[in-house]
Amino acid sequence: MLDAMTTNADEPQTRPRRRVPAGAAVLREDVTEAIRAAVFEELAAAGYARMSIEGIARRAGVGKTAVYRRWRSKLHLVLDIVSALAVQGLPAPDTGSLETDLRLLYEVTSRALRHPVASQIIPDLQAEAARNPDIAEAMQKALREGQESVVSSILAAAERRGEIRPGVDQDLALDLISGPLYWRAVVIRSPKLPKGYLDALTRATAEGIKAL
Repeated sequence: MLDAMTTNADEPQTRPRRRVPAGAAVLREDVTEAIRAAVFEELAAAGYARMSIEGIARRAGVGKTAVYRRWRSKLHLVLDIVSALAVQGLPAPDTGSLETDLRLLYEVTSRALRHPVASQIIPDLQAEAARNPDIAEAMQKALREGQESVVSSILAAAERRGEIRPGVDQDLALDLISGPLYWRAVVIRSPKLPKGYLDALTRATAEGIKAL
């Protein structure tokens, strides 16, 4: 009887029962990660408005209760996942020159924005952000803070090397660096970048930052 009362909260009923620490049920990390992956898939397939806890649970191969043990609503689930993007951020390049740092950043960012799942999710969440201030705040955090940290590192390295003047306007530099790719991926949604686009963008952005 004691074993039956202390089973893991996410264990299927057909598996052997195990003891867990006293108190709240232990939440398995592999189940949590399966749910997170399912959220991205469900967002891409159905969009936020039509996304449901039932659909997420089905994709993750778990019951609805496993989802509700971790998040109390689909809004909190999506906000948590979107906010986590800001924590992960992007790797800050350190190649030895401003232009090659920017080129590497553009390559990584372009691939991420053009991933089939991201290309579906980001515009949908941007539309929801216009109606929901909580999503708007999470999107601001996820899309700006990660880029802001990387751009700050790139500018600091360029300043140390004497490639740019001290005290460059970082907000303006962030707009110059991040704006073009987001414009093409999120607004225009062009399926493919023109040949040589990233190289030309890198050169133009580097010159623009040096002129600030």
